[in-house]
Amino acid sequence: MNDLTYFHAIVLGALQGFTEFLPISSSAHLALAQGMFRLDPASRSMLVFDVCVHVGTVLAILIVLARPTGNFLERLIREMQRDRTQKRYAWNIVVHGLIASAATAAIGLGFRTHLEAVFARPPWIGVCLIVTGVLLFLTRYVPRGRCGWGRVGWQVALFVGMAQGVAILPGISRSGATICTALFFGLRRRWAAEFSFFIAVPAILGAAVVQLFSWRAAGTAEIPPVAWGPMIAGSLAALLVGVVALKILLGAVRMRTLHYFAPYCFVLGILVVVGTF
Repeated sequence: MNDLTYFHAIVLGALQGFTEFLPISSSAHLALAQGMFRLDPASRSMLVFDVCVHVGTVLAILIVLARPTGNFLERLIREMQRDRTQKRYAWNIVVHGLIASAATAAIGLGFRTHLEAVFARPPWIGVCLIVTGVLLFLTRYVPRGRCGWGRVGWQVALFVGMAQGVAILPGISRSGATICTALFFGLRRRWAAEFSFFIAVPAILGAAVVQLFSWRAAGTAEIPPVAWGPMIAGSLAALLVGVVALKILLGAVRMRTLHYFAPYCFVLGILVVVGTF
């Protein structure tokens, strides 16, 4: 296996930032790219790199969605200071976010070992990419959503969170699965996209924490010595490319063009399946 170089780190970081937000599955692309570069995804260096680039994508979310996030926090603070009998719109979103995150954690922690085993089976990566393509294609026929989070029940948040948990499978796009699920339940496009990334932050950071605890469970009390130069370079690449990709995705959601990404998923999925049998 090769060592992680600056070239590998920048390419993989940019790939992570691009595919984390566009609905074409970052896990599938990273698995395929790591195989092409002959990098061991289970090595300590790659585990640290995975955490670093995911931190970069979280920062991209906070940058692009800084205004709606700030408005949400201001409203939440105001609602917490009001009479509890008044309508609590922001607080309702927090409750939905907790429900979705709990569903994601239940699937991610309960089935993590089994789901991650798919990384070693390239044909299944192709199958999952095709499934993602089907979900994206179906959004073409979904009528314009009319519901905000104030008008939907906890069941919708539960299903969106479950979709995020299943997206551990390489080839199932996290953003695609969560946004499509929300749209299928009739949410407005803007809310479907923003809620997807609202619950993405704890999911991504939670995955990083699980990774750190896995090192401790393996007898590694501290973060193992790694080449921090490539790690930082990859994280910056994920951040910068992620900002651009997230803006592209939000535009696609607003313009109802998510299905434009379906052919890419179909073609790549078929190529992976055919090329690995």
